[in-house]
Amino acid sequence: MYYGEIKKVDIANGPGTRVSLFVSGCRRHCRDCFNAETWDFCFGQPYTKQTEQEILDALTPRHIHGLTVLGGEPFEPENQGEILELMKKVRRVYPNKTIWCFTGNTLENDILAEGGCGRCDVTDELLRQIDVLVDGAFMTERRNLMLRFRGSDNQRLIDLKPTLESGTVVLWEE
Repeated sequence: MYYGEIKKVDIANGPGTRVSLFVSGCRRHCRDCFNAETWDFCFGQPYTKQTEQEILDALTPRHIHGLTVLGGEPFEPENQGEILELMKKVRRVYPNKTIWCFTGNTLENDILAEGGCGRCDVTDELLRQIDVLVDGAFMTERRNLMLRFRGSDNQRLIDLKPTLESGTVVLWEE
């Protein structure tokens, strides 16, 4: 896996101050994507154990509320294994910090559905690590600058733990 950027102080991609990892690789290619350079699976730098440690260290301060993973596309099958390992370590080391993940996929059609484009052998375990999943492709015609943590009104902030328990999408509320 490659990554384009690590933001160690990010206030735009989830509540509070967060560490954000922008992974590389996306087949979706949304029109007017804000991060189109990350479509290339080899954009940026290789993700290594040193990268993982850099992220873990950046999460240490008490004022950091959690980790956000976005891209590119975290739910590309090529990215899920490394992201899963990172999230499991974050859960172990920082159990009180939240994990958010952004995807252009939709939970029901692309990630949970058998044969969906965002599904592979580690997808279910990856979903269990995430507190809030922001799903849905960015759509220019539905762009809304008044929304928090997303760019178009088709995107949802899904409270993933109750969603997975109930089998019905539960939206996140502050």
